[in-house]
Amino acid sequence: MITGFTAGLLLITLSELGDKTFFIGAILAMRYPRRWVFLGVVSALALMTVLSVGLGQIAVLFPQHYVKGLAIALFFGFGLKLLYDAYRMSPRCGRSGEESEAMDAVNDCSQLQQAKMVGRMIVFQALALTFAAEWGDRTQIATMTLATTNHPLGVVAGATLGHAICAAIAITAGRLVAGRISERWLTAIGGALFVLFGIVFAAGSVGAIA
Repeated sequence: MITGFTAGLLLITLSELGDKTFFIGAILAMRYPRRWVFLGVVSALALMTVLSVGLGQIAVLFPQHYVKGLAIALFFGFGLKLLYDAYRMSPRCGRSGEESEAMDAVNDCSQLQQAKMVGRMIVFQALALTFAAEWGDRTQIATMTLATTNHPLGVVAGATLGHAICAAIAITAGRLVAGRISERWLTAIGGALFVLFGIVFAAGSVGAIA
């Protein structure tokens, strides 16, 4: 359980910092009370984590050599893609792409909410925007993959805590922090972490065969 918790915490914290959902939380927190935004964002990410781990547990029902092979391929694929993206980025490149997408998503939703926002409406808007942005994201797939070989409760706890940490940073000081963090380095660190998990999965698979 500790292994799943640690893996989920590290993977999510380092991958989500400065991601699209990070900016959604930061932008909403500049418009509405932070406590409602935090509640909505964390609720969405916790729900997504539980759903992802549940899907990962379903994958356990399939032949394990196929599941582990797919997991290794996904981790290496995501990792190498991120490292390649980091290599092609300018050292001065910021998070303008992710921030722009987040701003567009928030503005599109805000156009439908012209009335004065109350607490439950803010929570629902933050939840809906965050859930939609996170669906199909690489961290969702990575969480599913972690759940195939680690204790599900450990992965849920670690990933949820990682999401909560990133959400807290985004809501309290998102734009300040994002402006001081290099997208290139964040992408490279995320890529290296995915490759590392791929190596760990591959080593575990070889050990199991031996």
